[in-house]
Amino acid sequence: MTDQAEQAAAAQSAAPEIPGKPTSASRTTLSHIMTHSDTNLLGTVHGGVIMKLVDDAAGAVAGRHSGGPAVTASMDEMAFLEPVRVGDLVHVKAQVNWTGRTSMEVGVRVLAERWNESAPATQVGSAYLVFAAVDADGRPRAVPPVVPETERDKRRYQEAQIRRTHRLARRRAIMELRAKRVAEGFDD
Repeated sequence: MTDQAEQAAAAQSAAPEIPGKPTSASRTTLSHIMTHSDTNLLGTVHGGVIMKLVDDAAGAVAGRHSGGPAVTASMDEMAFLEPVRVGDLVHVKAQVNWTGRTSMEVGVRVLAERWNESAPATQVGSAYLVFAAVDADGRPRAVPPVVPETERDKRRYQEAQIRRTHRLARRRAIMELRAKRVAEGFDD
């Protein structure tokens, strides 16, 4: 082990353990009524508008859970299940599904209902985002572990671990391929 690795390991073991927070402590819902200014060329709500609402809600949850600033590191998946229309009341529900040392996965469900009807909301989208907690200088900082409370929370935690494993494996495979291409003399 190098001196630098030993120092990092010692600092991590010397750092006080942060108490966990239950999933419900940072869960939130952001609601917004869709207007004509939100539409795309087809007359439905632009996917980018929904993605911004998703990022806003997930960012609020990540900041709330970590107790400070958190930045979007990646959007693992964004699924649009149904179009959203002008006049729909959109509810973006977000919660922390999993935490690492400095990062956390936030799961988001997007629901829509007609603002003037009493029909139940329909799920129109879902997304998984990874946030990194940062300090005032933009460096990663530790986050509290998430404590799943319900069976659904426990399932989401386990699924998030699978997504993380796939994300890391994909990144590793891409980096290996790039290194191989450079070694073969390709400059792309």
